[in-house]
Amino acid sequence: MKLVVLSANPNLYSTKRLVEAGKKKGHEMHVVDHTKCDLVIEKKKPGIVYKELEISDVNGVIPRIGASVTFFGTAVVRQFEMMKIFTATESQALVRSRDKLRSLQILSRAGLGLPKTVFSNYSKNVGGIIDKVGGAPLVIKLLEGTQGLGVVLADNRNSAESILEAINGLQARVIVQEYIKEAKGADIRAFIVDGVVVGAMKRQG
Repeated sequence: MKLVVLSANPNLYSTKRLVEAGKKKGHEMHVVDHTKCDLVIEKKKPGIVYKELEISDVNGVIPRIGASVTFFGTAVVRQFEMMKIFTATESQALVRSRDKLRSLQILSRAGLGLPKTVFSNYSKNVGGIIDKVGGAPLVIKLLEGTQGLGVVLADNRNSAESILEAINGLQARVIVQEYIKEAKGADIRAFIVDGVVVGAMKRQG
């Protein structure tokens, strides 16, 4: 099969490993920088142009979209979907995964255990928010943060109030979460395929 890996950097370890694994299985592998694609939209004939050539005869796409280019990267993935080309990560799943609040809402609806979480629209009632998650210590996360950036552990109530008031002053959106002491700063990422855990990794903060 002819497969395309969407990646802005072909030298990334994850990108190179995907290409190597694909070639080992006998597939024709290509790396396409999605940030340099042009999307052609016309009646019932969507297309993608890369390096002045129209992409065609592709059997599948493996998106590796960085957080900083989520909007355009998602548009490229959606364009492949419109072209009836299989994508390993659907555009809707990509958008949801980059939205912390939406992800929590989906997990909550599915009945998964979650730390108590509060999201508000620049509420001045910081004391009430702190109480709703069980008091300090608590975790404050910027909605736009990724890879651990924009995450703060407030050890006590005064610290939590000061941080929330400062963030409100900057009009930055945050979620406030209960601190799970038993986790000891670690979390486990599970990879699930068709309802079955096929792999997992532990991240230590």
